[in-house]
Amino acid sequence: MAEQSSSFDAKNPATWVLPMQAYLPTDDEQQQFSQAKKILVGDCMQGFGFTWTPAPDLPKVGPKTPTDWRYGIHDMALAEERGYKPDAQEQAAYDAAVNEGAVDGTTADGPDARTLTGEIEEVGGKKVPKGGCVGHANRQVDVAALDSRTAIELGNEAFIKAKQDPKVVTAFAAWSKCMKESGYSYKEPLDASDDPKFSSPDVTPDEIATATTDISCRQKTDVARVWFEAEVALQKQAIEQHAEQLQTDRKALDAAVRKAAKVVADAG
Repeated sequence: MAEQSSSFDAKNPATWVLPMQAYLPTDDEQQQFSQAKKILVGDCMQGFGFTWTPAPDLPKVGPKTPTDWRYGIHDMALAEERGYKPDAQEQAAYDAAVNEGAVDGTTADGPDARTLTGEIEEVGGKKVPKGGCVGHANRQVDVAALDSRTAIELGNEAFIKAKQDPKVVTAFAAWSKCMKESGYSYKEPLDASDDPKFSSPDVTPDEIATATTDISCRQKTDVARVWFEAEVALQKQAIEQHAEQLQTDRKALDAAVRKAAKVVADAG
């Protein structure tokens, strides 16, 4: 298994850590980038005589970590209340922010908006950078380093390939049989949560009954842990096979994080 933090809980997938996560930006690093980018965009816009107000960050909803819902739901108390859906207060806060409009303070098609995106060549005789102030900010902090495609793609491949592992196949079958005994016909654990009949924002008694049975069967078959361990093994193999590229990407990410941190620090 992957090395676990002191907060690791064998029964709580939210605390599990996959090897590939070492090559991906953390929440703190992403926040550092976001803050630095807002500062740089604001300074750039000010240089053209515009006061720019960034769009508010949308509140988080649903999974708390990369592994939280990766293998399906696991919180019985939440399932008893919300089925397969996120916490009601989280969802309400997110919906309210979206309805309010997660947009910046630029006008719809004014010179400020076009300066922001680079759809105008100059303002007051001053040349607008390629891609506008957003493009300028992205280059300053090397935002492309956040997009760790190698790690993301290898992680996704391992997630899918792990389903072919004999132990995982057996665990899936045991979970499916358990669900069948309660009247639910699903082949794989994520088939239940992905059922189109649960796509409505409303939580139905059927959804709650399915979700709570799902978790009970997960607990009996230990399917999430088996799947996780199979993926860990595959990710470790992938890391060995692609070590050079992953290390190169991580170095680029680390350098970009330092740039972002300096921007934030210099701004006070």
